[in-house]
Amino acid sequence: MNLTIARCGRVTMTLALLVASASSHATLTVFTSQSSFLAAVTAPGVDTFAGLPETFIDSPITRSAGPYTYRASSTTNLFGVGTASDPALSTNNDTDVITFSSLSGGAAAIGGLFFGTDIGSNFVSSMMVLTATDSLGATSTQTLLTTPTTFIGFVSNGAIVSLLVATSMPGEFIFPTVDNLTIASAQVSAVPEPEAWALMLVGLVALSTAARRRR
Repeated sequence: MNLTIARCGRVTMTLALLVASASSHATLTVFTSQSSFLAAVTAPGVDTFAGLPETFIDSPITRSAGPYTYRASSTTNLFGVGTASDPALSTNNDTDVITFSSLSGGAAAIGGLFFGTDIGSNFVSSMMVLTATDSLGATSTQTLLTTPTTFIGFVSNGAIVSLLVATSMPGEFIFPTVDNLTIASAQVSAVPEPEAWALMLVGLVALSTAARRRR
């Protein structure tokens, strides 16, 4: 009986190590729900782009989102769109990419509202391409049809290095646009991902087999 307990203990310890290993390798989780994103982070800060001029903006610029600072840049110039009460950040050329980088405080999460606008700064239904990279070398590229309320966020086990925002149709006079950019820290604990649950199931099966052998 003691031998069986020892075997079970070894299985349990191995299971815990495997789950910890799976969690440590899981980086750049993608969220398409703003509420789920906010539930997975701490101390979020939002840049609503208040005070952004509705004109050409020299690139790069440094702005803040709550306690965090960041840098926004594009190949040529950035461009302020929207209205004084609801501004957003876009590009001057439709082939340009907006790059967010140099996030302060080791921020591990970034998200926001992403969509396309036309030459008159009006919303245009379009496919946007977002590519996030973190300090652990993970990269995630998401392509999705957007509206002004389309949220997407990335949460890393490390720090966010950059987020690139572009249109999938360069040259079609659709400009990548961002509003309510959100930067945050990641939660210390996280819900196990599917591969972790699979390892837990394997461990439970092993424990059940050991118990049957004892009987």
